Amino acid sequence: MGLKDRFRQLGDKIGDAARDKDVDEPRVRTLPDPGDAAPQDLPLKPESRRPGDEERARIAAGLSALDQEGVDVDDLASIGAGFDRALTAWMSERSSDHEAIVERYAVAVGEHLSRRTDLAWEVVTDVFGTDLGVAAGDFVVVPSNLVAVRWMRRETGWIPSVVGHLVTLRTR
Repeated sequence: MGLKDRFRQLGDKIGDAARDKDVDEPRVRTLPDPGDAAPQDLPLKPESRRPGDEERARIAAGLSALDQEGVDVDDLASIGAGFDRALTAWMSERSSDHEAIVERYAVAVGEHLSRRTDLAWEVVTDVFGTDLGVAAGDFVVVPSNLVAVRWMRRETGWIPSVVGHLVTLRTR
């Protein structure tokens, strides 16, 4: 189970509890547990492989959904505005699938980084599990982690500055 899955499960539990108690914006203050894997079996540094057909299909589906929303993955302001709109709409309605929204914007962040930097799409395994990431050498970014954490914190306005900073660190 990857970090994104653990956040998703934890977020669902917290979201359900908050709705039951009518509490606004719960905050997570603990990290997820490492799951069932023995500590000695987890890689100490990230390992990666090239994306296969399944992962490439996830990326393509995310890009298609973003295009339908009018989000330009080459423009951080567009990605940020789209994420903020999606989060705001979800918070008021909670009718859409938040996992799909997080996935879409993780793809947007990863694709932006892959187009603007030396980072390339990889399937990354680390102590938190396996997920899509962008990597170059030992520098790894797992976009779903960036997006999922901020989704759980209900944070808006972060994409241009955070992803923009990564671009300055890894410009081609």
